[in-house]
Amino acid sequence: MDIIGLKFGLLLVWAFGIACLAALPRRTAFGDEPGGRAWLIGAGGLAGLFLATLWLRALSLAGIAFSAATIALPILAATLALGAWSYRRNRRAPGETDGTSARDTPGARMRGALAERGAAISGRALPARDRLLWRLLLAWLALRALLLLVEVATHPLFPWDAWTQWATKARVWYELGRIVPFERTDAWFAATGVTYFDAGPNYPGTVGLMQVLASNFLGRWDDTLMNLPFWMLAVAFAFAIYGALRAMEFTPTWALAGTWLVSSLPLANTHVALAGYADLPLAIYFCAAILACLRWLRTRELADAALALLLLAACPLLKIPGRIWALLAAPALLTGLLPRLGPRIVGAAYAATVFGLLLLAQTSPVIMGYHLHLEFAPDWEALANSFFLYDNWHLLWYGALAAAVLGRRQLLSPQVAPLTMVVAGGVIFVAFVLLFTNARNWLSDQSTVNRATLHMAPVVAIWMLAVFRAWTETLRVPAARPMPAAEEALPPPEPAPESAAPPAAAS
Repeated sequence: MDIIGLKFGLLLVWAFGIACLAALPRRTAFGDEPGGRAWLIGAGGLAGLFLATLWLRALSLAGIAFSAATIALPILAATLALGAWSYRRNRRAPGETDGTSARDTPGARMRGALAERGAAISGRALPARDRLLWRLLLAWLALRALLLLVEVATHPLFPWDAWTQWATKARVWYELGRIVPFERTDAWFAATGVTYFDAGPNYPGTVGLMQVLASNFLGRWDDTLMNLPFWMLAVAFAFAIYGALRAMEFTPTWALAGTWLVSSLPLANTHVALAGYADLPLAIYFCAAILACLRWLRTRELADAALALLLLAACPLLKIPGRIWALLAAPALLTGLLPRLGPRIVGAAYAATVFGLLLLAQTSPVIMGYHLHLEFAPDWEALANSFFLYDNWHLLWYGALAAAVLGRRQLLSPQVAPLTMVVAGGVIFVAFVLLFTNARNWLSDQSTVNRATLHMAPVVAIWMLAVFRAWTETLRVPAARPMPAAEEALPPPEPAPESAAPPAAAS
């Protein structure tokens, strides 16, 4: 198999996700929506990789050993079947009156579509003032993706938690050809048979299954090449962001600029280059799930609802905090469905949650592995360094603060309120983790603070773009000029005679 098998396998998984999304019933084809094809490619890649890990779980439950054949052949068959079904459903009948002539053959239509796509990608269809910026951003994204591919393909498994909590599971599951449980220390010492133990035996295994998937496609264990799914996630996420921003009525140039903004976050790039942590996949799937929810609020398509549920289901299966992040889709949906009453309900729920957590903190409970205690003594210098001085985020948090201040009147507008509620819930969650749990002990070494914040950073960047756009739109609306008193006193003009020619005729 080797590297060719790995490439084919990952492309097959990507195509499988695209075929699944394309086969779902929709009233409007992806090609007829702004950014629809980019969303199909990006969300399809995310869905395909997660569905492939679910297939590995199903194989293990059925007692079928992992191999390239048992994994790839069913996925290939499903991809071909779903692709054929989608093609037949979306193909126009030969006699359908769609403005085409008899000479408009399928090959001619394909050549026309390719020419149109080429013009869109190269920026020829854009105004002259946007063309240069478009090409520079696109070149930057392509070059960055290439450099990250080189980094992922040449660096061995390096990050600490990657090889103590997730890759351990991947190695055992790959060698055994099935999923086996990992036990805690006490059960491991007391066991009389073969048991397995690592630093995070209770952690979800989806990241490890992604590495098992790549290893089976590769045909051998390789702690470097098995991390290529992380690069695949980053590239698919870039497509998804562009498609989502276009659907939110951003212009192509602004949508690509937003994609660049998210893709250029230094810490996100680090988690691609030094792959193995679950934080970046969680951030990607959480952000894509929120974007899918916003898409459903606009389209009310069953297909968009199914995709949103699938992406939300991935969050708790990637990392334990994903349970909380997945719940934050509820405030966004409630606010979008009830524009007037929703923000009040969500605000009251957030206030009650904060009050309840403060009460619980007096009893020192353990929630998702964090010891909650009402001892407010954070390391403010470490927080300020992480968010505003170090190179982890560029100017993201400066921009977020500026957006909150300048666009404060637009935060609860119908277009921005769902994202605002998600960001507000994320801030509350991260603040309690960093300020009222034992995680504050790790603020000084800049470990937990940045990884916990990464989960919400892409959503914050997209929210910032939405707020700035809403604010600038208010600046462009001219204020109503009051009519002078002298003009108010003038009588209305007499109607022109019927024989008079209209003013347009004089021209």
